[in-house]
Amino acid sequence: MAAHSEEITVEQAAEDFAAELARWREVRGMSKRALAQAMGFDPSYVSHMESGRHKPSEEFARLAEKTLNAGKAIWRRWCDYEQARARSRRPAVTPPTPRRPEQPYATGSALVVEHDAARLQYDGRSYRLTMRRLLRNTGEEPVTSYLIRISVDRYPGDPEQSNAHYRAHPLTWDELDLTATCRGETMRWQAKHDRDAFKEVWLLFDNEHGRFPLYPGESVWIEYAYTVGDEKWGNWFQRAVRLPTEQLEVQLAFPAALDPVVWGTETSMTAEASPLRTPPVSSDDGELRQFTWITTTPALHARYRLEWRFRARPEHNADKRTSGD
Repeated sequence: MAAHSEEITVEQAAEDFAAELARWREVRGMSKRALAQAMGFDPSYVSHMESGRHKPSEEFARLAEKTLNAGKAIWRRWCDYEQARARSRRPAVTPPTPRRPEQPYATGSALVVEHDAARLQYDGRSYRLTMRRLLRNTGEEPVTSYLIRISVDRYPGDPEQSNAHYRAHPLTWDELDLTATCRGETMRWQAKHDRDAFKEVWLLFDNEHGRFPLYPGESVWIEYAYTVGDEKWGNWFQRAVRLPTEQLEVQLAFPAALDPVVWGTETSMTAEASPLRTPPVSSDDGELRQFTWITTTPALHARYRLEWRFRARPEHNADKRTSGD
């Protein structure tokens, strides 16, 4: 951690802090307004912090760490930021890298998701997640990039154990084997945040052969997929609604021999977790047992979590609690 902090700029350290804050806020299922109120700050303060309009202070970092019970992860990011600030007071060897303009990714965004379909398949050793989204550009400018998140948390009730686990066994790009396509073309991608258990990635509407932006009024399917071993993933999968969405679909596919059972909960900005309003539908397809759950017009910022247990493999059920998207 210390060696890494000596290499980053103040701007990158501030972005790292904001990403860590956002990750733990989402892990705890809190809205930005709820977190700000719990910390005693103005309701808009956390939003400004995560967007980079405010820089982290020691007081804010301490309160965020305490409120979110982040196992010192937020505090370490603030220490990295302070070290970067101290280095910046010395003459810089090279100018900081200009920040890349980003597409909006919140309320008021020009993007609408007409259909969001996730398929998570387990082969007994690893999970392969395939995401398909039909995006519509309702704005006035071409969309040239799309932000995705990859986040896992094996021990959500024990952040110190979780942080230690991922420091020892971090997610790597090689194992993720991230692929993305649009209009039959491979999409380039650029990492925005690269953490042990959390990645943010810009999928770019271009490749070495040309550009294919999403123009105003157009709709297009994008698809991306990645793999996570079951020692880092585990027995839950969460979908967070970050853009206006018209239909959300989740399909889980497990070996039928494991005798899987699935249930789910939903959480909104104003309500605690409650059972899904409709149950996942089970069907058998050869050696796979599939569970499908669909909802229409989900609320913005709602979270839907599907959990499972393998009744034929109890030794793997004892401590497997992990992952979300």
